[in-house]
Amino acid sequence: MGDDAAGDLVRGALARARTRQPVRTLNDRFRSFAGHAGNALGSPWAFLGAILFVAGWAASGPYFAYSNTWQLVINTSTTIATFLMVFLLQSTQNRDTKAINIKLDELLRAIEGARTGLADLGDLTDDEIDHIERELVEVARKAGVDALPLSRHIRAHHASLRDTRASPSTKRKPDQ
Repeated sequence: MGDDAAGDLVRGALARARTRQPVRTLNDRFRSFAGHAGNALGSPWAFLGAILFVAGWAASGPYFAYSNTWQLVINTSTTIATFLMVFLLQSTQNRDTKAINIKLDELLRAIEGARTGLADLGDLTDDEIDHIERELVEVARKAGVDALPLSRHIRAHHASLRDTRASPSTKRKPDQ
């Protein structure tokens, strides 16, 4: 499929989505709800509300004599909120990741000489991804870019290699 055909496909899909009455499936409704909930719960107002809830709970402790039921209220509330938020956040993250990957794939296809095989990095093992990252950092350094951020995993690996090389080999003498 050529670039023009792919662009026409996307433009056509967007035009149809704007002009027709959407059939709202359960997936569409959940996606919409997750997006709105994620935006609302990620706001400073939601954080302030959570702080006020916890402060109100803590202030009510003496009234309830710090009973087990009083403790159960906060434990149950936070557990339920956390449980539900996991699904909302995962849904939002999956959608955002998919959209970013599509955009990056399109950029890779548009740049002449780009390694389009990098579009499938999600299918590689961690070791293969680390190898590609080291390779790209080395290419960048050869091009004069010295301050590329390495992943935490690779930085830790490099540090452990430096530590191993720097420390002399010390063997324990058997206890006498």
